[in-house]
Order: sequence, then C-alpha cells, then structure tokens
Amino acid sequence: MSSPIAKNLASIQEQVNRACDSVQRNPAEITLVAVSKTFSVVDIQAAYDLGLRDFGESKAQELQTKVHHLPNDINWHFIGTLQSNKAKHVAEMSTTIHTIENERQLREIDKQDRTIDGFIQVNIASESQKSGILIESLDTVLSYVLTSHQVRFLGLMTIGPPVQNPEESRPYFRKLAELNQQANGTMLSMGMSNDFDVAIQEGATHIRVGSALFGKR
Repeated sequence: MSSPIAKNLASIQEQVNRACDSVQRNPAEITLVAVSKTFSVVDIQAAYDLGLRDFGESKAQELQTKVHHLPNDINWHFIGTLQSNKAKHVAEMSTTIHTIENERQLREIDKQDRTIDGFIQVNIASESQKSGILIESLDTVLSYVLTSHQVRFLGLMTIGPPVQNPEESRPYFRKLAELNQQANGTMLSMGMSNDFDVAIQEGATHIRVGSALFGKR
C-alpha cells in the first residue's frame, strides 16, 4: 500500500503537470523543493526514497542535524530568515539560499570556500511582518550579490501574502516575474502548497511545498 507521502507526491506532480500544460511549459523546468522544516529524518528519507532530492530548511541547527543523518546527494535549500552570524555556516551546508537580503549576509557567506546558488528575497506585498527587501532596494542588493565571490545569482524569491483564493496571488507572482526579468534572473522561487500552480503559470522554476507533501505540521 502506498504511503501518504507517496500519494501526496503523485497528486502534487499531477498538479504541476496540469499547470505546465496550461501555459505550454515543460514540467522538467520545475524544481519541487520539499519543505521539510519541523518534519523528521524518517519523513525526509521516505520522500528521498520516492526520488526527491531537493529539501528546504529554515533553521541552521535543524539543518545541521539533518545533513548529518541523511544521504549526501541531497540538495539543501535554506528558506528561512538568514541571520548574518549564521550565514557562513548555513552556506557551508546548503546548495541554495533563497533568502538573501543584505550585504552583511553576503560578507559572511563569502568567508566560506564553495560557490552556492542564491535568490534575493523580495517582500513583494510590502508586508511589515515579513522578511525580504522592498522593491525599491532591489538594485542595491542585486549589486552586492553580483559582486559576491561565493554566490551565483539565480533570481528572485518571494513568499506571497496569505490569500483565500490562489488567484489572488497572481498579481504578486506576475510582478516578481517582471522584476526578475529586469534583474536578469534565470530562476524564480515562488509558490507554496496552496498556490504553486498559479506560481508555475506565472513563471516559477522553484516551488516550495511542505504541508501538501508531508501533511500538517
């Protein structure tokens, strides 16, 4: 009998395929980042055994524990608020950081000796409680990222505002896609469990899905 995670993954993949079909995109362009924060090593191993290799964590300590207990071909994506004093350590453990927003973080990341991929997090709806830069700071932060020695700029990331209807996220995703084009980003990290299909239609290459895959936290 297939596990709940296997059933959920099949459903997510079906949704990804439908969203791609609706805008003539290739599903192979989409990286599903399984948001594994707070879920156990056993849960992550189960998802790994189903073929997933990209997992998202939001705390340095939790990431460190999981890195040591799971296969070493996993691509770890850091998706939480990045504290400057932990940025070097996070960069040593991660393949990709989705939450770059200031020069202090980059200075710390540059102290380690491997190249990582980076997204700039944009607070697209200017929500006071959310991390990420405001749109008017993008040029400045982009210039810092482009001069970093150890970060390869991929594109922009956002966490859309909470909405009842996924369609309400569309204008925000569309705006981020426009900004990403202006910044010459090649990748776009947006869309979560409740709205990733809309994000894909608006150009997302990385979707961050947790509860739809692993179940409620």
